[in-house]
Amino acid sequence: MIGAGAFGRHHASKYRGIEGVELIGIADPCPEVRKASLANHGVQAVADWRELLGKVDLVSVCSPAVTHAAIVRAFLNSGANVLVEKPIATSLEEADALITLARNTGRVLTVGHQERFVFQGTGLLDSREVPLDVSCWRMGPWTGRSADVSVVLDLMIHDLDLVHQLIPLAVRNVDARSRALHGVLADEVFATVTFANGSVAHLETSRISDARRRGMRAEYRDGVIEIDFITRKIRNTTPRPLKPLEMGDPLAESVASFVRSVRHGAAPLVRPQEARRALQTALMIDDAADHGPDARAQEAYVAVAAAR
Repeated sequence: MIGAGAFGRHHASKYRGIEGVELIGIADPCPEVRKASLANHGVQAVADWRELLGKVDLVSVCSPAVTHAAIVRAFLNSGANVLVEKPIATSLEEADALITLARNTGRVLTVGHQERFVFQGTGLLDSREVPLDVSCWRMGPWTGRSADVSVVLDLMIHDLDLVHQLIPLAVRNVDARSRALHGVLADEVFATVTFANGSVAHLETSRISDARRRGMRAEYRDGVIEIDFITRKIRNTTPRPLKPLEMGDPLAESVASFVRSVRHGAAPLVRPQEARRALQTALMIDDAADHGPDARAQEAYVAVAAAR
């Protein structure tokens, strides 16, 4: 386990619940976190993740996003199989290098887009029908976590992965606007993504919202599917049946899928190439938002403030 903070410690508990898997090492730079890891998991934690290189078969990388590429690269080179939390990296060059390295070393590389498991359970991803229009909204209050990247790489990338599953086509155009409150990186983004076939996705994501809202609406030629992830209600007017939304334990399913892939050679549900595709669109949205009118006004404000 690399990174045993708010999310990483949950990874550790999932591994401990799988027969034949032994949790032997945790790395985290924070002394308080290392102390808690020993108390909670009975494993002595180290400050430097490099101390675990060459000593493990499996590793979960739950460190800040900007560190993903270097850590994943080192563990793949050491012979370990890697489950890295999203995003796979923070640049396409890094992502491509990791995908190539995993292929050349014969190691499993998968990415923690856990919500794919929730969608898979409904049967929504089994349909070959491509929606004409998709709207996704994911809003929540500020937590201070993942502030090393924009809200697009922090939260919206979940929805981008799902949208790409529903609309498996090339992106033709991206428009976006953003707002930053706790730094220079966007904390709130509204984006429109147009695909090669004319389908459109509207994405609204905020980590500075007063209330939690999370849902999706997909419009097809033969009806509409609406999902409220907070109330777990589905409205479906299409002729294709869907199973009830069971949130279950997607993290446990993600970790278990990773372990099965390593043991039996099966492809993981989330392939690194798919994570790379979500990253590419996320970076396009970040770039579009950075050059939009809201961003230019924000840059002017920062420049004036700096001059003062």
